[in-house]
Formats: sequence, C-alpha cells, structure tokens
Amino acid sequence: MKLPHYFASPEGAYPDRRTFLKTAGQGFGLLALAGLLQQEGLLGGEAAAGEALRDVNPLAPRPGHFPARAKHVIWLFMNGGPSQVDTWDYKPELQRRHGQELKGLDPATGFFANQVGPLMRSPFRFQRHGESGTWVSEIFPHLARHVDKMAFIHSCWTTSNNHSPALFMINTGQTRMGFPCVGAWVTYGLGSESHNLPAFVVMYDTLGRGLPKGHAQNWGAGFLPSIFQGTALKHQGAPIDNLYRAQDMTDRQQRRQLDLLARLNRPYSRRHPLETELAARIESFELAYRMQMAAPEALDIDQETAATHRLYGLDQKRCSHFARQCLVARRLVERGVRFVQIYSGGMENELSWDGHKNIDKNHRGFAGETDQPIAALLEDLEQRGLLDETLVIWGGEFGRLPVVQKGGTGRDHNPHAFTVWMAGGGVKPGVHYGATDEVGLKAVENRVSVHDLHATILHLLGIDHRRLTFRYNGLDFRLTGVEEARVVRDVIA
Repeated sequence: MKLPHYFASPEGAYPDRRTFLKTAGQGFGLLALAGLLQQEGLLGGEAAAGEALRDVNPLAPRPGHFPARAKHVIWLFMNGGPSQVDTWDYKPELQRRHGQELKGLDPATGFFANQVGPLMRSPFRFQRHGESGTWVSEIFPHLARHVDKMAFIHSCWTTSNNHSPALFMINTGQTRMGFPCVGAWVTYGLGSESHNLPAFVVMYDTLGRGLPKGHAQNWGAGFLPSIFQGTALKHQGAPIDNLYRAQDMTDRQQRRQLDLLARLNRPYSRRHPLETELAARIESFELAYRMQMAAPEALDIDQETAATHRLYGLDQKRCSHFARQCLVARRLVERGVRFVQIYSGGMENELSWDGHKNIDKNHRGFAGETDQPIAALLEDLEQRGLLDETLVIWGGEFGRLPVVQKGGTGRDHNPHAFTVWMAGGGVKPGVHYGATDEVGLKAVENRVSVHDLHATILHLLGIDHRRLTFRYNGLDFRLTGVEEARVVRDVIA
C-alpha cells in the first residue's frame, strides 16, 4: 500500500505499512491506547495515565496526587518588597515608640547597614474591616471590603535581604538562578486545561519601569523542559512574539511546515526517548500555531461590558494598566490557563514597592495602582463562580524594617518578616495565621518559610510537594528543596 504524501519521509522512514503502523503506535496510537486502558482500569492508576499522556503531550491535563481545592492560580506579585507594617500588619506599639532606638537590631539586617535610624510609625491610618475585624491600611479602601475572603499569613520569612536572590527564592525556592519557578513546577505536574493557550502566563510592568530584577529567570523553567516556562505578554505590539502568521503565508502552508518539522524530528525522538527537550520544542511550535486564533480573542478585553471596565478601573489613568492585566488574568483562567502571575512595579528602587526614600509616597502610589483592580478581580471571580477554583495570592519577595532609613522617610529591606494573603481556591476565609513581634521586625509565632508557602500552594492544587520531583544530573529535585517543609493547614478550609 502506498502511503499518502504527508507520511512520506525524505529519509524513507516509512517504507511500508508495517513500519508506519509501528511508528504510529508510539505517537497518537499511544494516546488512544492510554485512554482505552484507563477506561478499563488496566493502566495501573491515574499516575500511570498521566505519565503516558505526558510522553505524548507535555501540557496534557493530569490528575494530582489527591483531590485539588484549586484548579488555577493568579499570583499578584508586589515587586520590590511591600512593608508589612504599612499594609496588613498593624503595630500600635510602633506608633507609640516612634523615634526610639530599636535596641539589639543587627544593622546588617537591611541592605544599607550604615543607614539604620530609629523606629518609625506608619504614616497611614489603620481601621478594622469585615466580620473578621482585620486591620487594614488606608491605602487599600477597595480591598478592605474583601478581607473576609482572605487568609493572612503574617509570619513569612526568607533567606536574603537582596532583591535578586529574594526574588529567585520566592519564585523558585532557591536564591540562585537556574531553577524552575512555581508556575513551571505546577504546569509540569498538572499540565493545562487549555489546548490553545499557554499553561503559564506572566504580565510585567507596562509603564516603562522595566522587568523585575532577575528578569525572565523569575518565570523560567530551569532544568525542566522549556514548554513549562512562563509566556510573558508584552504591552506594546504583538503581546507574544511571532504570534501572527506572516502575511505571505497561508494557513495550509504553515500547517505543512509544522508537519514537515515533526516528520523530520520524529526519528531522532525515537532514538533518544529520554531527551524531553525536543518533544517540548515540537509542542511549543504546535501551541504557537493554535494560539494564533485563541490568544487574540482571550486578550481582547473590548469584549467585556462597560460596567466591567469601570469595576476594574479601566477608566482611571492611575490604575488602568494594572486593571487591564487583572481583567486579562480573569479571562485567561476562564479559558483554562493554569497559572498567571502579574508583577506590580519594575526594576529600580522607587519604580517598584521598594520604598527606601519615602514610604508614604511609594506605597500610596503603588497601592493606588493596584487596590481597585485586585478588589475587582476578587469580586468578578466570585460572581462568575471562579473564585472557589482559583487561588489568588498577594505578596512580595520580603518585608521592610520598622525603623527609618537615614536620609529620608523610607524603610530598608527586611527578610525576617513579611505578609502574604491568599483568597479562593480552598483557602479558609477571614483568618490570620502567625504573628510578628510587637514592632514587626521578626516573625515569632508560627513562622512560615518560603518552602512552607510553596508546599501550601501545591497542596491546594492537589500536589504533594514531596512527590513532585524531576531527575536532573542524577538527582531528584523538587520545588521545596531538601529541607523539611510543611503545609500551613490552618489557612485551608
């Protein structure tokens, strides 16, 4: 039997029907077989089915280790290090002891050891809100209405007082570059419900303030196959590089190009089954092809109503850029995207939440950009029935010191204490976990490491952090490292 032209190979890879059928059995045939065996209960469990599907399509949706509370994640990253004592961790003692020396403070705690001043009270008024009686800074008037949806962890701590290592730590679980980030681990473990959109999407500052320090390493896949890295959306021109087909190429021509690439690469893949990077590269080409139609529609917020635009603050100049990103995030998870991360703030100090000089001006400005859009996101997700299955996370890479930084009215970095809140996705609403000391310098009660935080996020997604591993250079790596990490069960509903 002569095979159709699209099965022919320049190398004569399919000389007869027997060879073709043997080859096909390792491709789409495996996918069909996995489905049939799973239906009959003969595949050896859901984990085995997931591994079989991963071999065919790295982004195929797979079950977790146990029933998940959340299907999606939206991580709202306040880049630069928001001050816990000026946002969600009210300290009356700090107000009373304003101007006093903080005895016993190691001057090397922050980044500028020679600029340590006395204690400084918060310039913001705090009030209680909601049935939970949560203290909230005046810079969050919109989010204050949603505190009963949130679980606050006030006792987070990290291992570095420098932005780049701290960013790598909160994103990848390591203070050095080259490791997979949380979004990459999640999509490696669970795949994606969306066939036509990236599994992991990142949006960074759109006002010309630059990328966060460490740049794309913060959403990289490290030693995982590159298909699991974050897809960053650009704010000018095409949102994704090479998203649109060349004008002089038809859809049929492009489809034939991709078929040819797959046909040329298939023999190599068969000879080297353990090399996953080629399969990931092939799938990335296929995904890009499917995205040409799906992505423009998903990113088109003009389809939303005028009321929705107003809810998010798209009609307000100071927050319209972040409002657009939050609305896009909702549209993405609505279409099955697994993990979305949005960065507020850019590269250098005052261009992010890094309020060294003037904490009042810095935090009031960035809170003004993000408060209404994030509050609208929570409300919109809830109204659409998506909040229960979407884990929303708010936080930065570290906190800030309760003392003033000499030469201004700002605060230096503080790795010993910062606050993270989560909402939706199986989180217990209106709770507060852990505590800092009386002035907010250190986490002292129920301390939560970055690895603990990661273990909790994975748990909410149905993943046991100890079992999510990847073998690289002869070692089994995991997001939470070799240290003992625990799930913070008190914030889980």
